[in-house]
Amino acid sequence: MTVLVLGGTGEARALAGALHDRGVDLVSSLAGRVRNPRLPVGPVRIGGFGGVDGLANHLRDSGIDAVVDATHPFAARISANAAAACARANVPLLRLQRPGWADDGSWVWVDGHDAAATAAATGEGIFLSTGRQTLDRFVGPLAGHRVTVRVVEPLDYEVPASWTVVQARGPYTVEGERKLMRDNGIDTLVTKDSGGELTRAKLAAAGELGVRVIVVRRPEAPAGVAAVASVDDAVDWVLRSVAPPI
Repeated sequence: MTVLVLGGTGEARALAGALHDRGVDLVSSLAGRVRNPRLPVGPVRIGGFGGVDGLANHLRDSGIDAVVDATHPFAARISANAAAACARANVPLLRLQRPGWADDGSWVWVDGHDAAATAAATGEGIFLSTGRQTLDRFVGPLAGHRVTVRVVEPLDYEVPASWTVVQARGPYTVEGERKLMRDNGIDTLVTKDSGGELTRAKLAAAGELGVRVIVVRRPEAPAGVAAVASVDDAVDWVLRSVAPPI
């Protein structure tokens, strides 16, 4: 019995460790977009599958008995591909997704990064914390603004001269986030509803400093896919799905 974990998140690494400890054969799959990623225990596959057809063929050819999609909440394409491929290959699929963030009613919620860029344009000191892959959506609308952007990987293109690029990897502390915002004169934070604790400190710091918070809502999850919010529940699902009868 073999489980494919579509990973790249802390939950995926925790799930791989928990399944490994229970003697479940598994393979973790990473997209390969981050250099020197934090690797889970057990075998790891890096790179894409070639869309729905490629993933469905991989499931059949590799004898995968179940799939857990533990990718980032904003990895909408791979989640959609996983749903279609698992249905085609008749392989059970579970979505493991951390709960989203909740606010006190003061945040500005928007649908998509373009809307976030428009909303942020009224700020004077903007902190972009939406990730490297969507940064191009902000360059045009905020080209003349004073922007601090934080990325894990170096950028492979030029940003406006008024922008400051900070390269850092979480987890982050409230103290560190507070200092970053004060040092850069931040009055507007733009982020996305990633959920979890790894990057939550910026929200606490923004609340303390009275910084406006703009949050991009999550994309809709594929319809009809069972979902859980904890690693323990995902482990239980795997054991029920693929464990041989006693």
